[in-house]
Amino acid sequence: MIRINLLPHREQKRERRKRDFNGQLVAAALVGGGLVFLGGMFINHQIENQNARNDLIRNENQKLDAQIAEIKDLESAIASLKARQTAVEDLQSDRTIPVHLFDELVKMTPEGVYLDKLEQRDMQVTLTGKAQSNERVAEFLRNLSDGSPWLEKPQLEEIREEELRSRGRNGDVKRAHEFRLNVLVKRQAPAQLNAQPGKVALNTAATQGAK
Repeated sequence: MIRINLLPHREQKRERRKRDFNGQLVAAALVGGGLVFLGGMFINHQIENQNARNDLIRNENQKLDAQIAEIKDLESAIASLKARQTAVEDLQSDRTIPVHLFDELVKMTPEGVYLDKLEQRDMQVTLTGKAQSNERVAEFLRNLSDGSPWLEKPQLEEIREEELRSRGRNGDVKRAHEFRLNVLVKRQAPAQLNAQPGKVALNTAATQGAK
C-alpha cells in the first residue's frame, strides 16, 4: 500500500489563496481610494463651479442694485422736474387770474349788491359787501355758481341786517344786509375763454354789477 503525503501541497495552496486574498484586498483598497479621490475631486470641482456661479450672481446683483439706485435717482429727478414744471405752469396760469376775477365779479354782481372787501388765499376768495335784500345775495350766489367759467362753489359764510343812516341830522334810515361769502377760483379757464381778456378796473370800495 502506497502512502502519499499531501500536507505540503495543501499548505502551498493555502498560502497561494492567502496571497490572492491579500492581493484582492490591496486592489480593492486601491480601487476604493481611487474612487474616493476621484469623487472628492468631482465634489470639489462642483463646489468650485457653484462658488463661481454664486460670485457671478453676487456681482450681477450688485450691478442691479447700482442700476436700481440710478433709476431711483432718475425718478427723483424726473419728479422734481415735473414739480417745477407744474409750479411754473401754475404761476403762468395764475398771472391772469386777477384780471379774470375782477372781470367775473363785474359780470356776476347783480344790481343792488355792493362789494366792500376782497381777500384771496390760494384759490379761495372771500367777498364782503352789502345788499339791498336777501334775494340779491341769493341771486349773487346763483350767478357765481352757475354763470361763471372762472368761479365755482360759492358758500355764504355770514349775512346780517344793519341800519344805514344818511348824512345829516334828520337823515333817512335804510336797512341793508351785510354778507360775507367764499368762492373758489378755477385755475384753468375753458378752451373757449383762452383769449386774453381786456383789462377791467374794479373799485373794491363800491362795486356794482352791470346788468
